Amino acid sequence: MTRIGFLGTGIMGLPMAANIAAAGFDVRAWNRTRARAEPLTGRGVEVVDTAREAVNGADVVVTMLADGPAVDEAVAGAGLANGRLWLQMSTVGVEWAAALARVADKAGAVYVDAPVLGTREPAEAGALVVLASGPDDVRERAAPVFDAVGSRTVWVGEAGAGSRLKLTANAWVLSLTNALAESLALAGSLGLDPALFLEAIKGGAMDAPYARTKGTAMIEDRFPPSFPARLAAKDARLVLDAGGDDVDLAGVRATLAHLDAAVGAGFGDEDLGVLHRAVRRNHAT
Repeated sequence: MTRIGFLGTGIMGLPMAANIAAAGFDVRAWNRTRARAEPLTGRGVEVVDTAREAVNGADVVVTMLADGPAVDEAVAGAGLANGRLWLQMSTVGVEWAAALARVADKAGAVYVDAPVLGTREPAEAGALVVLASGPDDVRERAAPVFDAVGSRTVWVGEAGAGSRLKLTANAWVLSLTNALAESLALAGSLGLDPALFLEAIKGGAMDAPYARTKGTAMIEDRFPPSFPARLAAKDARLVLDAGGDDVDLAGVRATLAHLDAAVGAGFGDEDLGVLHRAVRRNHAT
């Protein structure tokens, strides 16, 4: 049985580790706060106290942590063996994707940069989209793990290309969320029921399942965390850093401003749709 060392069992990592175990892998999981990993003990996963314990004897290492520094720290504490396959699935941005590739190269590990598209619900359903990038000759080794967590895998080139595509997708979803919040807030300010906006776009070219899900949460002002606002703000900064001076990412900048306001008001652990409160200025606190 292939052994997996899984590092990071947050909102996304916990269901991913559980799904990998359900697919028949021997999974050892570690999280900096052990209590957040404990639910896995009833789902066929061995929860351990240190990253090194999780990685020791593993054939494959999976990292699913908040950001590049967190991944770097965890891997440094775990140790990577020569020839070990490392599936780096966190959203870390362009610079950290390259830095972690150098960490793998120094350790002699095989590095696959493979962030995912999706939030908590598709993670729980094993329906994420994996944006994989790395050596062609490891695709067969990586496929069973990717199949356990995702509905499909898109291979996009050399290591690092996956992170670049993830930022591209994040630019879209962040700007879409902000535009949705602005439209709903504008409807309310004009004396309309914001739900009429969702009704107006229903079934047409402007409609999207995402708009209906997030829009309903905004109207109801309920934001159980699927993609926490504080992590969305982190990702928005990664997108802006990647764009640099080459692309005017005004939509992402506006989104980040609203996310920062929401996080600053104490809503950082709620879903990113909570930026709607910052758009509605009189409800920002």
